[in-house]
Amino acid sequence: MHSGASDSVPSALRTVVVGLLGLAAAMGIGRFAFTPLLPLMQASDGLTLAHGSWLASANYLGYLLGALACAARAPTPQRAARWGLIGVALFTLAMGGTQALAWQLLWRFAAGVASALVLVGVSSWALGTLAARGRSAWSGWVFAGVGVGIAFAGVLGWLAGLTQQPPARAWVALGLVAAAVMGWAGLTLRGNRAAQTGPAPAAAARFARDDLRLVLCYGAFGYGYIIPATFLPAFARTLIDDPRAFGLVWPVFGLAAAASTVLISRWLHARPAVQVWAASQLVMAFGVLVYALWPTLATALLSALCVGGTFMVATMAGIQHARAVAGPRAPRLIGAMTAAFALGQLIGPLTIVGGTVLWPSIAAAAVLLASTAALWWGGRALPERLAS
Repeated sequence: MHSGASDSVPSALRTVVVGLLGLAAAMGIGRFAFTPLLPLMQASDGLTLAHGSWLASANYLGYLLGALACAARAPTPQRAARWGLIGVALFTLAMGGTQALAWQLLWRFAAGVASALVLVGVSSWALGTLAARGRSAWSGWVFAGVGVGIAFAGVLGWLAGLTQQPPARAWVALGLVAAAVMGWAGLTLRGNRAAQTGPAPAAAARFARDDLRLVLCYGAFGYGYIIPATFLPAFARTLIDDPRAFGLVWPVFGLAAAASTVLISRWLHARPAVQVWAASQLVMAFGVLVYALWPTLATALLSALCVGGTFMVATMAGIQHARAVAGPRAPRLIGAMTAAFALGQLIGPLTIVGGTVLWPSIAAAAVLLASTAALWWGGRALPERLAS
């Protein structure tokens, strides 16, 4: 017979499902749904690539401010996740109600704030609960939620293009899905005090000297991956203006992201998390460059596999590494890393001038390689494992 306190802690399986769906809604919809819908908005609403860059940057600016808020105050993970999921649902639905660029900028900004709250809240809550249950190896399934959400949004955008549906309907459909996730996941996250494992949020904990290296490397990762993660379907559309072809790029990106965290957790669980993070950035740098140097539909799909298959592995490994080395500083360190990541991805789209992708992609790959070297150099003697 379990005590009441014990019963209030969700099972490992329920934690995985809530975490997976929460990240799917927050990141796949709140953050990345704009990517597969951008070509449809260009065709239907006359949205230019410059306007698309503004909308992407507005979302990333919101994500940055949301992450900074988490780093400054370190809210309880459950509260951050709950309010973030509510915001993702509301602001995604709002995108379906207007074609005015000013309102769209506001809604994408607000969705970015909400997405950051969910990522920090859900990842901290789920990883802590799984560790308490002795199921840390299941964390890959939680982070697979991002890829699941990306693939779902990509398929919905692909179907909307095939059936010539207006993008507003796709936004509303995605908002309703996010609302359903929010309603179900909120039942587990609401008032779940016992699941808050480890030290209390350490708002006053000071950063250690090595924390800055991790923050800078995570920011470099955000800058390095964001060009293909924002514009790959739009670039593919310039090669072949057929939604049956260019619309497949984003589902491939999402499926690669979903599978990667599960497979890496299983195959490389004995490797130090920082090494997995660094190796992911090497593959990512190749994926960023391959389309920029040889722009074809085949290399766009290859880029989707390389970048989609590594960006959530790097996210998962980076967060696990931070939890392992920071102790009571972990909530603030993860918030600071997420803020640096958001700043990097905010800058990335602004480097696209005149539609050219070559030099911004070369710069992004160079930053990724520099970050990889810094991670290997500073993390060689650290013993923590990916799923420990």
